[in-house]
Amino acid sequence: MLDFAHKEFFYALAALPFLVAMYFLSIYLRKKAIERFGETDLFKRLTGESSLAKKNLKFILALVAFAFILIALIDPETGSHLENINTTGSDIVITLDVSNSMNAQDIQPSRLERAKEAIQQLIDKLQGDRIGIVIFAGQSLVQLPVTTDYTAAKMFLGQIQTDLIPVQGTAIGEALTRSANLLLDEGDSAFSKRSKSIILISDGENFEDDAVAAAKEAGSRGIIIHTIGIGSPDGVPIPIEANGKVTGYKKDKDGTTVITKLNMNLMESVAMNAGGISVLATSSDVGLDKVVDQINKMKKSKVSLKRYSDYNEHFLIFAFIALILLIIDIFVTEKKTKWYQQLNLFGNPNEK
Repeated sequence: MLDFAHKEFFYALAALPFLVAMYFLSIYLRKKAIERFGETDLFKRLTGESSLAKKNLKFILALVAFAFILIALIDPETGSHLENINTTGSDIVITLDVSNSMNAQDIQPSRLERAKEAIQQLIDKLQGDRIGIVIFAGQSLVQLPVTTDYTAAKMFLGQIQTDLIPVQGTAIGEALTRSANLLLDEGDSAFSKRSKSIILISDGENFEDDAVAAAKEAGSRGIIIHTIGIGSPDGVPIPIEANGKVTGYKKDKDGTTVITKLNMNLMESVAMNAGGISVLATSSDVGLDKVVDQINKMKKSKVSLKRYSDYNEHFLIFAFIALILLIIDIFVTEKKTKWYQQLNLFGNPNEK
């Protein structure tokens, strides 16, 4: 199967006929200028060392080299054949709180940013495990379905901010239910026997639903939930930022500064009712390593899958041909030579 990595460069191929037209136009204008100058035969005798055929050859070499450079930029790819692969690992969904309280800075640089840094470090350590991301505030959203595409996982992780969920609040129960459904609603039954875990990262301030009941339901479906409590039990205000600077703190309708506190009791209850562990995060250690150690102790099933192999790129071949043609073009002069006059492939057959 043939594909092209950078199809946008196809438009540049339209320059080839334009360059040909410009070249022949320059030849025509030069001929007219010589005719205005005076006797054509006299001019040829005065410039007898110059060969039109050699000029044509140099132009053709340069033009073909340019065409091969464009093809190299387009980067033709072949491959996409099916191959069997074996993978061993677990399915993990990160359930991340993105409510406004996660902007609090009792964990530096903020609760949310510190959590994102730790999740990225976790992704870098994964081998064969699938990972998904669910974010939540007053409602939940699947940010990334379970996948082994770790590059995509880090890209989607980088886009997470507290303004992604329009409805504010903290609905942990709904987020856990959505995360469990994400793990269990498999399109490929080959993954059905893999161990499945949810890692809940939140400050535990739940105002919307019954998080413990949702944890029990997930546990009954064979899903382990580990929790990471992030924040200070003493409470801190929620900053309001503009252009990267704190301009004030969030207040309620009565004008009182809102204080956000870590509810570690809830986080521990969620983990306990779904067979997991609960960890208290700090600025230096979010605690994901402890959770991952627990996940690694779980039985990991081997799965045999069929997938398309990566494409094989061929741009180097075309780039090399273009380089050779340009080198030849450098060594070809416009001066007449006896051997070339005998060939006379690109010039006037009457040229001497």
